Amino acid sequence: MPVKIRLARHGTKKKPFYRIVIADSESPRDGRFLENVGTYNPLVDPAEVSLKQERIKYWIDQGAIPTDTVKSLMKKEGFFANLT
Repeated sequence: MPVKIRLARHGTKKKPFYRIVIADSESPRDGRFLENVGTYNPLVDPAEVSLKQERIKYWIDQGAIPTDTVKSLMKKEGFFANLT
């Protein structure tokens, strides 16, 4: 069961809001997930990102792989600079 850290889209039409979730790679985008570890709101300027860094670190240590989009959001938030 490969696990990914990815975005799940919520919100209404033309007003997206995303949750950053830990999910099985075979689950649908907005379907079943294991844990909610953050949010991303692209509509505000600048875009608002909140992360549960301890839980994300735990899941990465367990072998979860972030998608390219989530990885870029984590870099902008300075997540990889905080890993030690």
